[in-house]
Amino acid sequence: MSFTEHANQIFVQTIKDYHITDNVDTPIKNPYQEGTIDNALYQKCWIDTVQWHYEDIIRDPDINPVEALALKRRIDRSNQDRTDLVEQIDTYFRQTYSDVNPLPTARLNTESPAWAIDRLSILALKIYHMQEQVQRTDATPDHLQRCQAKLDVLLEQQVDLSTAIDQLLEDIQAGRIYMKVYRQMKMYNDPSTNPILYQKK
Repeated sequence: MSFTEHANQIFVQTIKDYHITDNVDTPIKNPYQEGTIDNALYQKCWIDTVQWHYEDIIRDPDINPVEALALKRRIDRSNQDRTDLVEQIDTYFRQTYSDVNPLPTARLNTESPAWAIDRLSILALKIYHMQEQVQRTDATPDHLQRCQAKLDVLLEQQVDLSTAIDQLLEDIQAGRIYMKVYRQMKMYNDPSTNPILYQKK
Protein backbone atom coordinates (compact mmCIF):
# COMPACT_ATOMS: atom_id res chain seq x y z
CA MET A 1 0.00 0.00 0.00
CA SER A 2 1.36 3.43 -0.93
CA PHE A 3 1.72 6.24 1.59
CA THR A 4 -1.23 8.16 0.19
CA GLU A 5 -3.49 5.10 0.09
CA HIS A 6 -2.81 4.70 3.80
CA ALA A 7 -3.23 8.43 4.48
CA ASN A 8 -6.51 8.60 2.56
CA GLN A 9 -7.87 5.69 4.63
CA ILE A 10 -7.01 7.57 7.83
CA PHE A 11 -8.62 10.75 6.48
CA VAL A 12 -11.86 8.89 5.67
CA GLN A 13 -11.84 7.33 9.14
CA THR A 14 -11.26 10.73 10.79
CA ILE A 15 -14.07 12.44 8.91
CA LYS A 16 -16.49 9.61 9.72
CA ASP A 17 -15.47 9.71 13.38
CA TYR A 18 -16.12 13.46 13.53
CA HIS A 19 -19.55 13.13 11.96
CA ILE A 20 -20.70 10.67 14.63
CA THR A 21 -21.49 13.77 16.69
CA ASP A 22 -21.01 16.44 13.99
CA ASN A 23 -20.15 18.98 16.68
CA VAL A 24 -17.13 21.30 16.68
CA ASP A 25 -16.80 20.92 20.46
CA THR A 26 -16.40 17.13 20.33
CA PRO A 27 -13.03 16.18 21.89
CA ILE A 28 -10.69 14.30 19.58
CA LYS A 29 -10.21 10.61 20.36
CA ASN A 30 -7.16 9.80 18.31
CA PRO A 31 -6.93 5.99 18.03
CA TYR A 32 -3.28 5.98 16.98
CA GLN A 33 -0.21 5.90 19.20
CA GLU A 34 1.18 9.32 20.02
CA GLY A 35 4.36 10.16 18.15
CA THR A 36 3.48 8.06 15.09
CA ILE A 37 2.78 9.40 11.61
CA ASP A 38 -0.69 7.83 11.78
CA ASN A 39 -1.45 9.85 14.90
CA ALA A 40 -0.30 13.03 13.17
CA LEU A 41 -2.37 12.33 10.04
CA TYR A 42 -5.50 11.67 12.12
CA GLN A 43 -4.96 14.81 14.18
CA LYS A 44 -4.28 16.86 11.04
CA CYS A 45 -7.51 15.77 9.39
CA TRP A 46 -9.47 16.27 12.61
CA ILE A 47 -8.29 19.89 12.78
CA ASP A 48 -9.24 20.37 9.12
CA THR A 49 -12.66 18.82 9.71
CA VAL A 50 -13.47 20.98 12.73
CA GLN A 51 -12.29 24.07 10.88
CA TRP A 52 -14.45 23.16 7.86
CA HIS A 53 -17.46 23.38 10.16
CA TYR A 54 -16.22 26.57 11.84
CA GLU A 55 -16.21 28.11 8.37
CA ASP A 56 -19.79 26.95 7.77
CA ILE A 57 -21.00 28.39 11.08
CA ILE A 58 -19.33 31.78 10.74
CA ARG A 59 -21.05 32.35 7.38
CA ASP A 60 -24.48 32.32 9.01
CA PRO A 61 -25.82 35.82 8.16
CA ASP A 62 -27.74 35.85 11.47
CA ILE A 63 -24.79 34.95 13.68
CA ASN A 64 -24.40 37.05 16.80
CA PRO A 65 -21.40 39.43 16.31
CA VAL A 66 -19.94 38.51 19.71
CA GLU A 67 -20.18 34.82 18.86
CA ALA A 68 -18.68 35.50 15.43
CA LEU A 69 -15.65 37.19 16.98
CA ALA A 70 -15.15 34.32 19.41
CA LEU A 71 -15.40 31.89 16.50
CA LYS A 72 -12.88 33.93 14.51
CA ARG A 73 -10.44 33.52 17.40
CA ARG A 74 -11.02 29.77 17.32
CA ILE A 75 -10.37 29.71 13.56
CA ASP A 76 -7.10 31.60 14.13
CA ARG A 77 -5.99 29.05 16.74
CA SER A 78 -7.03 26.22 14.45
CA ASN A 79 -4.97 27.65 11.60
CA GLN A 80 -1.91 27.79 13.85
CA ASP A 81 -2.51 24.20 15.01
CA ARG A 82 -2.84 23.14 11.38
CA THR A 83 0.46 24.77 10.48
CA ASP A 84 2.17 23.16 13.48
CA LEU A 85 0.90 19.73 12.40
CA VAL A 86 2.15 20.23 8.84
CA GLU A 87 5.60 21.06 10.19
CA GLN A 88 5.46 18.01 12.45
CA ILE A 89 4.65 15.79 9.45
CA ASP A 90 7.51 17.33 7.47
CA THR A 91 9.82 16.59 10.40
CA TYR A 92 8.77 12.95 10.10
CA PHE A 93 9.74 12.90 6.42
CA ARG A 94 13.05 14.64 7.07
CA GLN A 95 13.91 11.99 9.65
CA THR A 96 12.69 9.18 7.41
CA TYR A 97 14.93 10.27 4.54
CA SER A 98 17.81 11.66 6.61
CA ASP A 99 20.20 8.96 5.35
CA VAL A 100 19.50 9.67 1.67
CA ASN A 101 22.34 11.33 -0.20
CA PRO A 102 20.86 13.62 -2.85
CA LEU A 103 22.22 13.13 -6.35
CA PRO A 104 24.33 15.93 -7.84
CA THR A 105 21.39 16.64 -10.15
CA ALA A 106 18.82 16.64 -7.31
CA ARG A 107 16.15 19.32 -7.59
CA LEU A 108 13.94 21.19 -5.16
CA ASN A 109 10.17 20.78 -5.21
CA THR A 110 7.79 23.73 -5.01
CA GLU A 111 6.25 22.42 -1.78
CA SER A 112 7.20 19.98 0.92
CA PRO A 113 5.48 16.58 1.21
CA ALA A 114 3.48 17.67 4.25
CA TRP A 115 1.98 20.72 2.54
CA ALA A 116 0.86 18.48 -0.31
CA ILE A 117 -0.63 16.10 2.27
CA ASP A 118 -2.39 19.11 3.80
CA ARG A 119 -4.17 19.58 0.47
CA LEU A 120 -4.97 15.86 0.33
CA SER A 121 -6.65 16.02 3.74
CA ILE A 122 -8.78 18.99 2.70
CA LEU A 123 -9.62 17.24 -0.56
CA ALA A 124 -10.98 14.29 1.42
CA LEU A 125 -13.29 16.74 3.19
CA LYS A 126 -14.46 18.24 -0.08
CA ILE A 127 -15.27 14.76 -1.39
CA TYR A 128 -17.19 13.81 1.76
CA HIS A 129 -19.32 16.94 1.74
CA MET A 130 -19.88 16.95 -2.01
CA GLN A 131 -21.05 13.34 -1.69
CA GLU A 132 -23.54 14.57 0.91
CA GLN A 133 -24.88 17.05 -1.63
CA VAL A 134 -25.24 14.34 -4.27
CA GLN A 135 -27.29 12.25 -1.84
CA ARG A 136 -29.69 15.02 -0.79
CA THR A 137 -33.37 14.19 -1.18
CA ASP A 138 -34.54 17.79 -0.84
CA ALA A 139 -32.49 19.24 -3.71
CA THR A 140 -33.44 19.81 -7.33
CA PRO A 141 -32.25 17.44 -10.07
CA ASP A 142 -30.14 20.30 -11.46
CA HIS A 143 -28.39 20.74 -8.11
CA LEU A 144 -27.70 17.02 -7.84
CA GLN A 145 -26.33 16.90 -11.39
CA ARG A 146 -24.01 19.86 -10.82
CA CYS A 147 -22.76 18.40 -7.57
CA GLN A 148 -22.16 15.00 -9.17
CA ALA A 149 -20.07 16.68 -11.87
CA LYS A 150 -18.04 18.45 -9.17
CA LEU A 151 -17.65 15.20 -7.23
CA ASP A 152 -16.29 13.46 -10.34
CA VAL A 153 -13.66 16.18 -10.67
CA LEU A 154 -12.73 15.98 -6.98
CA LEU A 155 -12.28 12.21 -7.19
CA GLU A 156 -10.06 12.59 -10.24
CA GLN A 157 -8.09 15.28 -8.44
CA GLN A 158 -7.63 12.95 -5.46
CA VAL A 159 -6.12 10.28 -7.69
CA ASP A 160 -3.81 12.80 -9.37
CA LEU A 161 -2.67 14.44 -6.13
CA SER A 162 -2.13 11.08 -4.45
CA THR A 163 -0.03 9.92 -7.40
CA ALA A 164 2.02 13.12 -7.37
CA ILE A 165 2.71 12.84 -3.63
CA ASP A 166 3.78 9.20 -3.91
CA GLN A 167 6.05 10.11 -6.83
CA LEU A 168 7.53 12.98 -4.80
CA LEU A 169 8.32 10.62 -1.91
CA GLU A 170 9.86 8.12 -4.33
CA ASP A 171 12.03 10.88 -5.81
CA ILE A 172 13.17 12.03 -2.36
CA GLN A 173 14.01 8.46 -1.38
CA ALA A 174 15.99 8.00 -4.62
CA GLY A 175 17.85 11.28 -4.12
CA ARG A 176 16.35 12.90 -7.23
CA ILE A 177 14.66 15.59 -5.12
CA TYR A 178 15.89 16.93 -1.80
CA MET A 179 13.80 18.35 1.00
CA LYS A 180 14.28 21.90 2.17
CA VAL A 181 11.65 22.97 4.66
CA TYR A 182 10.94 26.56 5.64
CA ARG A 183 9.05 27.08 8.88
CA GLN A 184 5.94 29.22 8.56
CA MET A 185 6.66 32.62 10.08
CA LYS A 186 3.18 33.98 10.67
CA MET A 187 3.91 37.43 12.01
CA TYR A 188 0.35 38.25 13.03
CA ASN A 189 0.38 35.41 15.59
CA ASP A 190 3.54 36.69 17.25
CA PRO A 191 3.04 39.50 19.79
CA SER A 192 6.59 40.69 19.08
CA THR A 193 6.02 41.17 15.32
CA ASN A 194 2.34 42.16 15.08
CA PRO A 195 2.31 45.99 15.51
CA ILE A 196 -1.26 45.94 16.81
CA LEU A 197 -0.06 43.76 19.68
CA TYR A 198 3.39 45.09 20.49
CA GLN A 199 2.31 48.75 20.34
CA LYS A 200 -0.12 48.06 23.20
CA LYS A 201 2.75 47.26 25.57
